[in-house]
Amino acid sequence: MAPPPVVERVGRGKADLERFFSVAERIYAADPLWVPPLRADMAKVFSPENPFFRHAEMQLFLARRGEEAVGRIAAIVDRHHNEFHGERTAFFGFFESVDDPAVARALVDAAAVWARERKMDTLRGPANPSLNDEAGLLVEGYDSPPVIMMTYNPRYYEPLVEGCGFRKSKDLLAFWFAIDPKPLERLQKLAARFRRQEPEIVIRAVTKRTLSADLPKVREVYNEAWEKNWGFVPMTAEEMEYMAKRLRPLLDREFTHLAEAPKAGGGMEPVAFLMALPDYNTAIAPMRGRVLPLGWLRFLLGTRKVRTLRIMTLGIKKQYRMRGIHSVMFEATLRAALRRGFTGVEVSWLLEDNELIIRSVNLFEGHRYKTYRIYDKAL
Repeated sequence: MAPPPVVERVGRGKADLERFFSVAERIYAADPLWVPPLRADMAKVFSPENPFFRHAEMQLFLARRGEEAVGRIAAIVDRHHNEFHGERTAFFGFFESVDDPAVARALVDAAAVWARERKMDTLRGPANPSLNDEAGLLVEGYDSPPVIMMTYNPRYYEPLVEGCGFRKSKDLLAFWFAIDPKPLERLQKLAARFRRQEPEIVIRAVTKRTLSADLPKVREVYNEAWEKNWGFVPMTAEEMEYMAKRLRPLLDREFTHLAEAPKAGGGMEPVAFLMALPDYNTAIAPMRGRVLPLGWLRFLLGTRKVRTLRIMTLGIKKQYRMRGIHSVMFEATLRAALRRGFTGVEVSWLLEDNELIIRSVNLFEGHRYKTYRIYDKAL
């Protein structure tokens, strides 16, 4: 019988993060679908320079048997979330465990004790480290690798987590549809009608060159469009800028669109934003999480094989919904994808009760193919 695991608190210095990151590499060593995240990028998430930590705190825990690390978890309290929603919720994230209920329970218990010490009454997750980042436990759709900035885990994580007393809070859905002329033809008709009816609304590309100037507009749309969504927390200007800095090298002008409408007093108001990224996980996978010594060469060679796209953000201000703006942005995105030889698109993630967007995806023959679950545990 295996001895009980020992759980220790670890810091966020370079040596501790090395141990923390290495847990995943051991667990997924034989899993061909796992895409190791780039360690240099992961380190930015944990860095004290991340503006998230100006309103949040996080404690890392490592489980080991003897000298072998067998699991990890992060416990997080985001003051902005609790102030915005009137809650006392702590989050857990970056969860990894061997297939052993004793390890999972020890990790969750450590996170729960830490949360109770801070007067929290609910433990929710996974969130890495917030719902504005990668989130959710994969519970459906294990037969394909994750696309860029989406989570992945073994099948046994679902019973492990639920065995620790967690219950479903909300499902996040991913949809897939093939890129072919048929859905594009429908979109072109809708887009043409929108342009006739709303000629004053301008839709343009966001590029690497314009990104800094466009960020306040993107943030305005993001914070207003998602304000009533479950779990939403407004992003600060510093957080938006930090995330944009991470994403800037991957930005593709043909897949990033900002819509602006005339304001009553003059000038233009941002009203909608869409961002899609080529699924660079195809290129990241061969790097095995390391940039050096040949990581970037492998990445550049891998980008030639990218044939799928992820539509990751679509926000429209309330008063501009149901007017067809999304059809123009979708049409421009799919037209470019078809021209460049892309074969499929993932739309993710969508809240399970976001009926408006789900109906739109279904209209273009998209189908749900992955489900990610957010869990709650009463403390």
